[in-house]
Amino acid sequence: MGQASVTMKKNHCLLLGFLLGTLPSPAGQAAYDPMAVPENFTAEVLDLTVHDAKRERDLPIRVYLPRAESPGPLLLFSHGLGGSRKGNSYLGQHWAARGYVVVFVQHPGSDSGVWEDTPRGGRMAAMKAAASGQNFLLRARDIPAVLDQLELWSADTRSKLHRRVDLSRVGMSGHSFGAVTTQAASGQRFPLVGPLATDPRIKAAVMFSPSSPRRGSAKDAFGQVAIPWLLMTGTKDVAAIGDSSLESRLNVFPNLPPGSKYELVLHGAGHSAFSERALPGDKETRNPNHHRAILALSTAFWDAHLRGDRNARTWLSGDGPRSVLEESDRWQSK
Repeated sequence: MGQASVTMKKNHCLLLGFLLGTLPSPAGQAAYDPMAVPENFTAEVLDLTVHDAKRERDLPIRVYLPRAESPGPLLLFSHGLGGSRKGNSYLGQHWAARGYVVVFVQHPGSDSGVWEDTPRGGRMAAMKAAASGQNFLLRARDIPAVLDQLELWSADTRSKLHRRVDLSRVGMSGHSFGAVTTQAASGQRFPLVGPLATDPRIKAAVMFSPSSPRRGSAKDAFGQVAIPWLLMTGTKDVAAIGDSSLESRLNVFPNLPPGSKYELVLHGAGHSAFSERALPGDKETRNPNHHRAILALSTAFWDAHLRGDRNARTWLSGDGPRSVLEESDRWQSK
């Protein structure tokens, strides 16, 4: 083989490696952009229902599909108390634009049905009642039920999800009550029972407004988390229901073991900063840069830890996060 052919083959391999994210970009960190999406992209949205026959429980889900019809990595999202599969569409659309199949799970008993059919004067009491241990257990068991059904649909030639979902690369995420659900599904341990609901199919997790346990130590709860975790909160991230203080949210990260663990604290961000609309009682003006930071950092995290993208990992560990954050925002990793 001549020298010209060897050089051409080498350059082709380097280019292929760059496109697949297995080699650093020759242009350095600037070439990786977690906010880059196809022009005029809008995800195809499917509203489906998962029937869990073992519990006689129906789970509404909303699926955001990427453009590619080949199997894409799967991202699950669990809503907060009183939410639904329809919320946080800004996450679903962006992650789908980046090539992920995104599934928003709705949890009956702690979803929007709690307050929608309740007279205004009784809504707060109904919401507080729904923030129960029983609903937490229901939520925790909803996640494997959804994953099981997605496996069946992926193998079913009659399903719109046939061969669309790569279940070897699953990420889990959630906000508030959904963050607690995500913690349980991805490695948190509980007094007396240990890993109550950890699903080994989940390979990485993002928690928006995480919480430390009310009973037992945070070290016992989080000290054995074995997969990458990204925590996001704000300096004003407190909720009217649930009694989770900012101290509780910030106590998760220091008790995680080292190894692909990250924390973002957005300056001035309240509990609703991670959603698309203000919550009752909100007084702070919403900062439009918060959603940009949330999307950029979560996308880079997924790319690094579900796709094995070295450029994304370099971006996360280098100056990339500061390029989308404001001066008072805090970012750390270990």
